[in-house]
Amino acid sequence: MILIDPPLWPAHGRLWSHVVSDRSFDELHDFARRLGIPSRGFDRDHYDVPSERYAAVVAAGARPVTSREVVAALSAAGLRRRRGDGPGRRAPGHELLRPRRLGTGDVVAVVAPAGPVPADRLAAGTAVLESWGLSVRTAAHVLDRHPSLEHLAAPDAERADDLTEAWCAPGVAAVWVARGGSGCHRLVDRLDWPALAQAGRRLLVGFSDVTALHEAVAQRLGLVSVHAPVVTSLGESEPDTREQVRRLLFEPETTLDLLTGLSVVTPGVANGVLAGGNLRTLTASLGTRGVRAARGSIVVLEDVGEQAYRVDGMLTQLMRAGWFDGVRGVVAGAFTESGGSDVDTVVAYRLGALGVPMVSGARVGHIPDNQPLPLGVPARLDADVGTLVLTRPGLDPGPG
Repeated sequence: MILIDPPLWPAHGRLWSHVVSDRSFDELHDFARRLGIPSRGFDRDHYDVPSERYAAVVAAGARPVTSREVVAALSAAGLRRRRGDGPGRRAPGHELLRPRRLGTGDVVAVVAPAGPVPADRLAAGTAVLESWGLSVRTAAHVLDRHPSLEHLAAPDAERADDLTEAWCAPGVAAVWVARGGSGCHRLVDRLDWPALAQAGRRLLVGFSDVTALHEAVAQRLGLVSVHAPVVTSLGESEPDTREQVRRLLFEPETTLDLLTGLSVVTPGVANGVLAGGNLRTLTASLGTRGVRAARGSIVVLEDVGEQAYRVDGMLTQLMRAGWFDGVRGVVAGAFTESGGSDVDTVVAYRLGALGVPMVSGARVGHIPDNQPLPLGVPARLDADVGTLVLTRPGLDPGPG
């Protein structure tokens, strides 16, 4: 049921009412859309409506109640969000809001915001998701090809629309990227961020070029996302890796020990929220709106196909730009097809100069055993014993 309290709340020279649902946010958002209440009027758990619209909202079916009854209804339904509990901007280094864990029957939307998607690999990865009891919805343009640019799955507008629609669709618990490659940066400023914030806590899963979306979701929505195999690589992942991904998503309280057997580069212990991802994509974000620095974070880095001198140049650019200022620790993942030991030496030498605890050899990146990492969650890096451990579950372990 839709409820509205009296217009008693002063702001901007007017009096305002709060419009809420005692059932679900989906019901509330649908009601607001039918009445033409703008999405910017949504604040955490209610819509703000000016006094001159009070009668029209009541006439449309909202039940007049007291402000105390509004709070009681939200609390009873588990929908009340205090300031700081809802999606919104978070400063670098701050813990992010955790979407809930997944459960059997949850809907996962598969989108293609970057490169073209091979149909056979998509089918194999989708089969893995379905074997976990998930209901998979494939976005309209996942298998499309851009008419002129071979490195893109579809034109920017269509890829952005697919992502926005998937994220905002009622009942969707997670948005899983079909493939990386290139193109995610092109979408960041095309997405309807107010609508994404209004949709609540959705979970984004993917890696590689998806780093651009991980950064944007962290910056603009303040949400934890999961750096893990994309759908097309999930079917080719090691069985143990697939199980690690499944456990992190379905049983997050059982997967606090993320990485072990890491090689020490710089000894010491560090605590901070997990951040990072693909080195090339992070470097490409410099100078753009909303770039998130590494301050207060333990940064994990990986890449593919970049030679040692290019890796050196990208790390140097990030350092000169101040991106690493205030970093707590560094975890070097896999730099595949990149010149082997030469790249490892460059990474260790360049980032070792930061003087923070650092390890290498993390099984993260373009490899069959790409381990999942929840970005934005507090963790502890112990370089002396070679471990990276979460200090709390990566996702909300409440009912899935």
